[in-house]
Amino acid sequence: MKSMKDKVVLITGAGSGLGRNHAIYLAQQGANVIIQDINEEGANGTSRKLHKFGHTHRLMICDIRKTKQFQNLFEDIEKSFGSVDVLVNNAGISSQQRAIEEITDEILSEMFDVNIKGAYVATRLVIPGMKAKKFGRIINTASIFGMAGTDSGSHYCGAKAALIGLTKAWAKELAPWNILVNAVAPGFIPTPMTNRPGKEKIRSERKRSIPLGHEGEPADISHAVAYFASDASKYVTGQVLSPNGGIVI
Repeated sequence: MKSMKDKVVLITGAGSGLGRNHAIYLAQQGANVIIQDINEEGANGTSRKLHKFGHTHRLMICDIRKTKQFQNLFEDIEKSFGSVDVLVNNAGISSQQRAIEEITDEILSEMFDVNIKGAYVATRLVIPGMKAKKFGRIINTASIFGMAGTDSGSHYCGAKAALIGLTKAWAKELAPWNILVNAVAPGFIPTPMTNRPGKEKIRSERKRSIPLGHEGEPADISHAVAYFASDASKYVTGQVLSPNGGIVI
């Protein structure tokens, strides 16, 4: 069933990992996808996947933190593609395991610039079009670490917790225009960002901590995103859905 037929969907960080999976899955549901990423090679890789199946899409190669650059590209695409119906704030960076003393001002700023400022930049631009038609879906990508924390990487936990706070605040602010704002908080999902060399021991230990006994798949998160993007969630806003195998309940 083409539940997203002709909807215009902007996915930030869609050049790899979960963002790429979201782009493919929502396109298969009938969406017209805008692929944003700072990595041109990655964005083109996602584009080739969508070309293969004949899905309509556009590319935005830019740094999510650079407001003017993002705005100029967005306005050009919006003129020809139409206003955005669904925004998936997926762009983000993770962290190495770091003690508080190791988190410099530069490291802290980068974490919040990408994960939080990036969400603001994209959201501010799509809101006017959503308000004009009194319809919109905004989906933020949080994390189980924003819900429960961890003993290393407090800057990452803080950024993801902040996204959950934004989700709840924006949901209340934008409800009068029928703009629904929700978040997904993935558990342990193998992606290029989490599958880096040297993390094998950490992944093995994490698997043992998951009540269901295994990691999830990118599709588990894309299904959650598709639910929030679709009419099936028309009475749901300000919520966090966390496919995590039971590790955070």
